[in-house]
Amino acid sequence: MRIIYFHQYFSTPRGAAGTRSYEVAKRLIARGHEVLIVCGSAGRGHTGLDAPFVHGRRRGIEEGIEILELDLGYSNSDGFLKRTVAFLKFASRGIGIALTERYDLLFATTTPLTAGIPGIFARWLRAKPFVFEVRDLWPDLPKAMGVIRNPVVLGAMSLLEWASYHSAHALIGLSPGIVEGIERRGVASWRITLVPNGCDLNIFAADATPWRPEGVADSNLMALFAGAHGVANGLDAVLDAAAELQRQGRTDIRIVLVGDGKLKPRLQERAREERLTNVVFLDPIGKRTLAGLMAATDVGLQILDNVPAFYYGTSPNKFFDYIAAGLPVLINYPGWLANVVRENACGYPVPPSDPIAFADALVLASLNADGLRAMGARARSLAVSRFDRRLLADRLVDVLEEAVSR
Repeated sequence: MRIIYFHQYFSTPRGAAGTRSYEVAKRLIARGHEVLIVCGSAGRGHTGLDAPFVHGRRRGIEEGIEILELDLGYSNSDGFLKRTVAFLKFASRGIGIALTERYDLLFATTTPLTAGIPGIFARWLRAKPFVFEVRDLWPDLPKAMGVIRNPVVLGAMSLLEWASYHSAHALIGLSPGIVEGIERRGVASWRITLVPNGCDLNIFAADATPWRPEGVADSNLMALFAGAHGVANGLDAVLDAAAELQRQGRTDIRIVLVGDGKLKPRLQERAREERLTNVVFLDPIGKRTLAGLMAATDVGLQILDNVPAFYYGTSPNKFFDYIAAGLPVLINYPGWLANVVRENACGYPVPPSDPIAFADALVLASLNADGLRAMGARARSLAVSRFDRRLLADRLVDVLEEAVSR
């Protein structure tokens, strides 16, 4: 069958964004299906296309995947209004594509929530099967964070969420909390499948060439955060821990933050003002380069702001990259991933908003090299046994095929 796949932030492994959609597309092709990815031009993404845009779009083939890229730029540093405009433009142009392209099934993935709008039109105006993948619960998360307070906007988002869920023939949730959130909107449980984020075992393999950034010695314990520097990420907790380590005189521990986002300039300014010499900031890097950095890392940092909606309602790419690379994970909030770390003894769950516990965990890691290696081995084993991206992609492909057959 031919599948049209909407993901505004699609990227191949050459980009610095998540590659879930790329891996799913590859599995669809391996199973004999045709795939057309419709995406925008995400700031950290890399579609593989380099021809000039013509009338706001360019089209080509990358690794067997047909890609239609719209000239709609996006960056984590953009403000709310600019991002909203980009989301709506992508959705409106997506409607036209959904109404004119040839396909057997439309598959759309968030974020943003507006990515599902073309699927609604495909379902009701063309009677096409529509499968919707939910990566974050909107508007629950922005409401819980206080990012969106306008009742009219929240009401419109709730209406769009309901329409997207009830228009879809099948839904995919990336975490237990997301699945439960979809059920709370009145969707029958048999229509929802849990397919969490997965581990790119072929990218984060043992043969990656290790490297460390300037300012991090081979003798230092290196803790790495790789991801967006936004409000949701709560990276002040990392700087709080760095300040505590500096107060303790632990000059042998370095924290590296890789990525970009709206709050990155403020975080860098704070580090300068407090003279945090144990913190290193890096620009976003492609996954294959990131694999080499992780090969030289001792601990991966899974950090989010202390918002209860995050505890079970997220499935962050970076966590799965860490365990794929065989890294112990320090996680600073409770929930399903903290439980995974605890049950598999592959890291350090610490309480939210507790810089002393955060710093103590890194000190403990620096004093126990053998224990750290054992944790890393268990993390890699977990990645292989439960979160292999190829196996999870096959499960997702099964959902798409079943939606068409039904």
